[in-house]
Amino acid sequence: MDDRTLRVLEYNVIIDRLVSCAQSELGKELCAGLKPSTQPDEIKAMLKETSDGVGLIMRMGNPPLSGIHDIRGSLKRAALGSMLSPAELLKTADVLRAARRLKAYVSDDKNDDGGNVVKELISRLQTNKRLEDRINLSIISEEEIADEASRELASIRRKIKDLQNSIRDRLNEIIKSPKYRKFMQDAIVTIRGDRYVIPVRQEYRNEVPGLVHDYSSSGQTLFIEPMAVVEANNSIKQLKIREQAEIERILLELTAEVAQMNEGLTVNVEVLGRLDFIFAKARLSIDLNCVCPAVNTEKRIIIKKGRHPLINPEVVVPIDFRIGMGSNTLIVTGPNTGGKTVTLKTAGLFTLMMQSGLHVPANEGTDLAIFSKVYADIGDEQSIEQSLSTFSSHMKNIVHLLKNSDSNTLVLLDELGAGTDPSEGAALAMAILDKLRDIGAITVATTHYSELKVYGVTTAGVENASCEFDVETLKPTYRLLIGIPGKSNAFAISRRLGLGNDVLGRAQEYLTREHIEFEDVLLSIEKNRSEAEKERMKAASLRMEIENLKKELESQKKKFLEQKDRMLREARENARKILLEARAEADELIAEIRRIQQQQQEIERTKAAEEIRARLRSKISEIEEDLVEAVLPRQGLAEPPKNLKPGDSVLILNLNQKGTVLAPPDKNDEALVQAGILKINVHISNLRLLDEQQQEIQKTGLGRIGMDKARNISTEIDLRGMTLDEAIEQLDKYLDDAALSGLHEVSVIHGKGTGVLRSGIHKYLKSNKRVKSFRLGSYGEGDTGVTFIEL
Repeated sequence: MDDRTLRVLEYNVIIDRLVSCAQSELGKELCAGLKPSTQPDEIKAMLKETSDGVGLIMRMGNPPLSGIHDIRGSLKRAALGSMLSPAELLKTADVLRAARRLKAYVSDDKNDDGGNVVKELISRLQTNKRLEDRINLSIISEEEIADEASRELASIRRKIKDLQNSIRDRLNEIIKSPKYRKFMQDAIVTIRGDRYVIPVRQEYRNEVPGLVHDYSSSGQTLFIEPMAVVEANNSIKQLKIREQAEIERILLELTAEVAQMNEGLTVNVEVLGRLDFIFAKARLSIDLNCVCPAVNTEKRIIIKKGRHPLINPEVVVPIDFRIGMGSNTLIVTGPNTGGKTVTLKTAGLFTLMMQSGLHVPANEGTDLAIFSKVYADIGDEQSIEQSLSTFSSHMKNIVHLLKNSDSNTLVLLDELGAGTDPSEGAALAMAILDKLRDIGAITVATTHYSELKVYGVTTAGVENASCEFDVETLKPTYRLLIGIPGKSNAFAISRRLGLGNDVLGRAQEYLTREHIEFEDVLLSIEKNRSEAEKERMKAASLRMEIENLKKELESQKKKFLEQKDRMLREARENARKILLEARAEADELIAEIRRIQQQQQEIERTKAAEEIRARLRSKISEIEEDLVEAVLPRQGLAEPPKNLKPGDSVLILNLNQKGTVLAPPDKNDEALVQAGILKINVHISNLRLLDEQQQEIQKTGLGRIGMDKARNISTEIDLRGMTLDEAIEQLDKYLDDAALSGLHEVSVIHGKGTGVLRSGIHKYLKSNKRVKSFRLGSYGEGDTGVTFIEL
C-alpha cells in the first residue's frame, strides 16, 4: 500500500490505538508492524482470528496475558551452556505461568466452537509447573536467591549467620568493657570490606591489637578488626565463597532444565506474542463497537451505519455508503464541513482496516472489497520549499496515481479540480474521472463544481451523492444521500445571513439559464426526496404502531384463554369440593339416624329423628338441584320410568342407592321409596328401574367407575418392600384411580433405605403428565420416607 495514503487516511493513528491495547513488548511489536494485505485468504484468516478473540473475551472476560517476555536470547545462551541470571530465570518462569494460565482460561469455556484459531494457538503452548515452581521457590528477586533453593545453601547461610552473631557479641563485649571503652570513637560495631570492625581513636591505635581496614576522612578514627575475631571473619569469608559457588551451581542446574525445554519455550514465546496481538485486535473491536465485515473481490463496498473510528462516538453521525453496484464512480457534493471528506476517509480507512484483519465500526451487513492498491488525495499539501501551490500538489499526486492505478484500485479524490480556474478545473476533473473509469478503478471524488453534477447525471457508470444541509439552521446534518446531487446553497445561506434581495437578484441575472434550470431540478428532487422520507418515516411509525397493537391483542387473547381455563378448573374443583362435603354431611346424618334408631329400638320415630330426616331431605334436594346435572350428566341415559307401582326395584340416582317403591307417584311426580331404613319422597326424574339402569351403566361405565373410585380410593399408597419396577407399575395404576376420583393431593410411602426406590419414583413423577408437582415430607410428615404429590 502507498505510504502517503496510509498517512492521509490516518491508518497510523489506528495502529497506535492497537499498540496501546497490547500488553507485552512482543504483542506491541506485532501491532506496530501490521500492514494491509492484498491476499483474500490471508485477510479472511486475520479477520477470523480477531472474531475468535472477541468471542472468547465476551464469554470468558479478559485473558490473563501478564508475564509475557521475549526470552529467546536467554534460551539461545542456555542452549550454548551459559549460566542464566536470576532475572532471566524469573522471566522464564513468567512465560511458563502465562502459558499455564491461558490454558486454564480456555478450559473453562464450554462453547464447542471447532476451528477457533485462538484455542488452537493456546493448545500449542507447553507448560512445566514443576520447573515454574522451582524457579519461583529458588529465586526471590533479580538479586537474591532463596535459602530454600538447596539444603547446602541453607546450611551455609545458617553458619554465616551464627558466626556473624558470635562476632557481634564479642565486639560488643570489647566496646562496652571498661578497659577499651575510652579508646572507642563510638560504641558501635560496623563493617568494612565484608569484615566486622570497631571505630578506635587514632591516638589509641596501639592499645587495640588488630588489623586496620579503613579510617575516617578526618583521620581521627581507625576501623580496626580486633585479633580476637580475625579467625571468625576469615571463616565467614570462606563460607561466603562456598555460598557463591552453591548459588552458581543452583543457577546452572536451573539453566540446564530450561535448556531441556528450549524448543517448547521458543514456541511459547512466539505463540504468546501472537495471542497478545490477536487479543489486542479483539479489544480494539470491542472498544470501537465494531463488526466483522463481509469480504468480496467484486469491488463492491457497502457500509451500514459506518462511524469514523477517530471521531468522538458521542458526536459522530453514522453514514450509509455504497459503490460498485452498477457504478464504479461516485461524485459527492455538498457544503464545506458537511462531511464529504469524512465520507472519503471512512470508506478508505474501513478498507485498510479490513485488509489488516481489523473489524470496522459499523452495523451488520457491511461488505467491503479487497483492493490491490488504495490511493487518496486528500487535504492541502502545498510546499513553499518545493514551490508547489495547492493545485500543483494535488496534480502531482493525481499524476502518480494515474500512472500506477489498475482495475483493482480504490481512488479517493478530495476537491477534485480545485485550486485553479473553475472551468478548466471542472474540465480536468471530468477528464481524470474518465481516465479512471477506463482503467476500471473504483473512484470516489468530492467537488463543488456544478459541471460534475451534470457529468454524474449524464454519464453511465457514474452516480451522484450529496451531504445533506439544513438551510433553516445553516448547519450540515452530515447525512450522505446516495443518488442525489447536492444543490448549491450559496443564495439560501446568503439570504439567511441578511444579504439584500437586490444583490441576490443581480446575482441571479449572472447565472445561465441552464444553470438555473439544473438548480431547479435539484430543488425539485430534494423536495420530493424530503417528502418521500417523511412519508417513509410516517409509514414506518404506523407499521410499528400496528405491530404493537397486534402484540397487545395477542397478549390479551392469551391472558383471556389462561383466565378462562383457570376459571373452569376452579369451578370444577369447587363443584367436586361441594359434592364431597355434601356426601360427608349425608354420611354423618345417616350415622346419627342409625344411632338414634339403635338407642330407641322402636319403629316409631322420635321428633328428633324426624327433624334429622327433614334436614337430610332438604340437603339431598339442594344437591339434586345444583349438582346432579354437572356431576352425573344424563346424556345417553334412559328416560324416567313410567307406570311405577309398589314393589318395583329402582335406583335413586343422586344417592346411588337401591330402593323399593312403596307408593306410586303423586300429582307432583314424587314417589315414596324405601331405601334401607329410610322412607323418602323422590322425584321420578331421579329414579331409574333397576334392570334398565343396570344396562345403561354397563354400556357407559360412568356411574360405577366414578362412584367406586371416589368411594374406595385412598389418599396414600405404600410401596415399601417392592422392587422399582413393581412400585412404578402400582404407582401408575394408583395415579390413574386418583385422577378419576378427583383427588388433588396424594402421598407415596417408599421408606428411606438406600434411596434407590425414592430416586426411581421421583424420576417417574417428573415425566408423568398427571403430576403438577411433588415434594418430600417435612419433619413430622415422614421426612424423606414419604413423597407428597399434587395432581
